[in-house]
Amino acid sequence: MSILDDARALAAQDPVCDACLGRVFADRSHGLTNEDRGRSLRIAAALDDDEPHEPVDTESCWVCEGRCAEFDEWAARCADAVSDTEFDTYQVGTRTPPLIEENEELLRETAGLDPDAGELFKSEFNREVGKRVGRRTDTTVEFGRPDVQFTLDLEADRVEVDVHSAFVYGRYRKLERDIPQTEWPCSDCDGSGYVGKQQCETCEGTGYLYQDSVEGLTAPVVRDVMDGTDAKFHGAGREDVDARMLGTGRPFVVEVMEPRRRRVDTERLEGDINAFAEGKVEVEGLRLATYEMVERVKGLDASKRYRAEVEFGDAVDDDALADALAELEGATIEQYTPHRVDHRRANLTRERSVYEADGEREDAYHATVEIHGEGGLYIKELVSGDEGRTEPSIAGLLGVDAEVTALDVVGVYGEEGDFEDESYFLESAVGRGDETDDESTDDAGDADAPNAAE
Repeated sequence: MSILDDARALAAQDPVCDACLGRVFADRSHGLTNEDRGRSLRIAAALDDDEPHEPVDTESCWVCEGRCAEFDEWAARCADAVSDTEFDTYQVGTRTPPLIEENEELLRETAGLDPDAGELFKSEFNREVGKRVGRRTDTTVEFGRPDVQFTLDLEADRVEVDVHSAFVYGRYRKLERDIPQTEWPCSDCDGSGYVGKQQCETCEGTGYLYQDSVEGLTAPVVRDVMDGTDAKFHGAGREDVDARMLGTGRPFVVEVMEPRRRRVDTERLEGDINAFAEGKVEVEGLRLATYEMVERVKGLDASKRYRAEVEFGDAVDDDALADALAELEGATIEQYTPHRVDHRRANLTRERSVYEADGEREDAYHATVEIHGEGGLYIKELVSGDEGRTEPSIAGLLGVDAEVTALDVVGVYGEEGDFEDESYFLESAVGRGDETDDESTDDAGDADAPNAAE
């Protein structure tokens, strides 16, 4: 049978609107809407049969139940739902009523056509509403992870809006000791501030063991500036509570949930955070990032450079210290889980490398050493030996007790490239989708989109 014969068989199930008729042939002649296809086929068949052309009112169509006349209406509802939200990319998904799905199958079956011919109703609805949303909001469709996901629930007659998180990358320096990276709820009161009906004595009713944290001094500022509902801090590892983070700073990402503002001035945001932190923490290099930056910050192997003030149990001379540090440089260190963390880490032996080791004495009993080592190297134990759990160690090589009295992290470096890979920042991100009127291109992306509603 010819395409006109197939079109006649479909149109005979009157009333079938032009969009539903043309949708069966969506894989033919790109650059047309399904409504264009249906109308053209209906006219061509009338010409071939030398019969009057009789258009069909879309609202009377038994297949889509008139839904193909509602593209503009649903697009307007989407735009209204995000009228107070900044976004650059979006995606539209549709929940199709079961009856329309059944009608689509019956239309093809009655005409003797392949049940999978053309495209699905929901694919056309996604595309046609999506194109109109883009024009109304001056934004771009994105089939990966858009800023905003619209889900059109036709049966419930509602638009569901999922505003995806925004991400701000930067590096922080922690300039004071005894500040944890993330908020540390009190274990005695489970963060409530109360034990029974009494104020918790451990945290003095605050719910936190430490009143300040890097997270608490940064994330709330980002959340407020971006007008989000919440914010989460993601760090590239973490330093001990009693250690400062200086030098290069430590990479981090603040994830802001449901932001209503995305186009923020990161230099001004940087100033806002630093003013709020009052010299306890400072940030630099803030940039808007893609969501993949969270995985990069948390997953990229990183080496660390430490500066430690060391106290010896007996006198140590310059030559002995220099020899010990020279032996550590380039060495592979075996560290059994340290006593101080064995309550939260599995008991096993870890091997880590020391890349560089240097230092100088202040007097016979004190020295400052600088160690650049592989991520996961326990520096305090590298100095003390941890009762033989770390081999070799500075204490073991010198034959005297040694203890870190003050520790600073002064460098965090990606082992396999910089954290600041340009492809992870919004102004440099690749792979953004482009809106188009070509049905086959739009629909191919829509059909595979992981966030498209079924």
